[in-house]
Amino acid sequence: MKRFLLPALLVFAAGTFIGARVGGVFSQPDTLEQLRKLEDAFLLIDRQYVEEVSPATLVDKSIGAMLEELDPHSSYIDKEQVAKVQEGYRGSFGGIGIWFEAPPEDTARVTSIIGGGPSEQVGLMPGDLIVAVDDSSVVGLNSIEIQNRIKGPIGTDVTLDVKRRGADGLVEFVITRGEIPLYSIDASYMVDDNTGYLRIGRFAMTTHDEFVEHTRRLMAQGMDRMILDLRDNPGGIKQTAVRIADEFLPGGRTIVYTKGRVERESETDISTPGGLFEDGAVIVLVNENTASGSEIISGALQDHDRALVVGRRTFGKGLVQRPFQLRDGSILQLTVSRYYMPSGRLIQTPYTDGSLEDYYASKFGSLKEATYSTSDYLEDLPDSLRFETTHGRTVFGGGGVMPDIVIAPDSLGGMNAPILRAVVRQGADVRFTREWFLDREAEIRAEWGERQDDFLADFQLSDAFMEEFWTYAEDFDVKITNGDSGPDDGTFSTADRAASEDLLRTVMKARLAQRLYGTEAWFPIFNSIDPTVNKALGFWGDAEELASLPQVEAREPRGD
Repeated sequence: MKRFLLPALLVFAAGTFIGARVGGVFSQPDTLEQLRKLEDAFLLIDRQYVEEVSPATLVDKSIGAMLEELDPHSSYIDKEQVAKVQEGYRGSFGGIGIWFEAPPEDTARVTSIIGGGPSEQVGLMPGDLIVAVDDSSVVGLNSIEIQNRIKGPIGTDVTLDVKRRGADGLVEFVITRGEIPLYSIDASYMVDDNTGYLRIGRFAMTTHDEFVEHTRRLMAQGMDRMILDLRDNPGGIKQTAVRIADEFLPGGRTIVYTKGRVERESETDISTPGGLFEDGAVIVLVNENTASGSEIISGALQDHDRALVVGRRTFGKGLVQRPFQLRDGSILQLTVSRYYMPSGRLIQTPYTDGSLEDYYASKFGSLKEATYSTSDYLEDLPDSLRFETTHGRTVFGGGGVMPDIVIAPDSLGGMNAPILRAVVRQGADVRFTREWFLDREAEIRAEWGERQDDFLADFQLSDAFMEEFWTYAEDFDVKITNGDSGPDDGTFSTADRAASEDLLRTVMKARLAQRLYGTEAWFPIFNSIDPTVNKALGFWGDAEELASLPQVEAREPRGD
């Protein structure tokens, strides 16, 4: 059974497969004896079984079975799949700009959307389940097989049928493959005269340089406090995340440390003097899709009392994988260590073996309680999962970074109002604004193209625009009636429409800004109605109190 838990585009972005080869040293006295037993069984099956079998298939299945006994993030990539990926990166192929994971025998889930990429432009969203590609089911396929169906020549179309939470039936997206943007800072702008906002979508080789450039620009505009948005950031290159955390901390502070069975896998990353933003107040936004490298940043800043972490509990990935190349060119992506926050806490979601079904059931099962019944969730955590920050605040391990302040989404109001959920689930807002804009692109660019600040401040959608949209939305089973609401069958009252129209206008304006000026223009508009951002702005007192604390040496972390 093959598993590819890491986002496919991320695993192969560099196009290299450098890893240690398996040596001849056995870890336990009976290891050689057990290996001979396995060899005996393999040879017996190969020579004596009633039908001829494929030795390669037996070996691949055996490796998969061994991985099932380990953890949910170790994986195996056979040589044919490795070769296909390498071939794809040598040719002129385009992508659609997503990260996804494909649990075995299950449906692939979009984990993150690349800002400015083709998928964002048509409205694909994190959490969407990829059911079919070009009318062919991909349920049960692994990441590489799905990736091979999605990729293709730049400029060609691919159709994805996705299952979106709360939507009846499948939602179809026709996506034009393109060259995927490499920038990892999605947006940076001034919220007010002294508050800067910076969103990191992923961690790549260039992310630290981008971070420094954007931060310096914001500081030149007067920023002395920062909102660092790590929501939906799936991680990436660990050292990039470490370098960004370093910019917030004085020298000599532990950022993260790893412990592995092999000595070389145990290391500690220490901050260096002269960080770019060591003094100003910081609020870090996180959610359930904040993972890996972004958890290193949020956890380290929380443990050193350097930032106020706000949002929802993070994903909980504290395992480090290293690629090992086997003799036939296949890759064993093996967990070699665990990483720990400065306080000593492990944020990895608990697991018993490599079962993904049990792993995700545990992960997302407790997320609801951590979000909506936070006090009960924290009260039930054992003392072994309670740790202390530099200044003695309590933080928690055992499954993600728990925010200092939890902001639960409104289940029925705001953007979760049934009428808005119906619109967004079907992607009607994205599709309508795209078609409307394309019909008028020349005149809109002539009037607003060079006046982004004016557009953000002054542009208003007309009543005629909204009437045209609601007519369009009827094709997506969103109907307005003078009678009672019936959300289950897509019927909404005029009162429902009136209650949500201002929010929808803002969303549509943000979509148009995105088309006019690029992805970065989306955030200043949408964040004005984003409940997490707006509520976070009310906690600057707490963040500034943390920023005023002396940055003393962290206390010795507790042992395992």
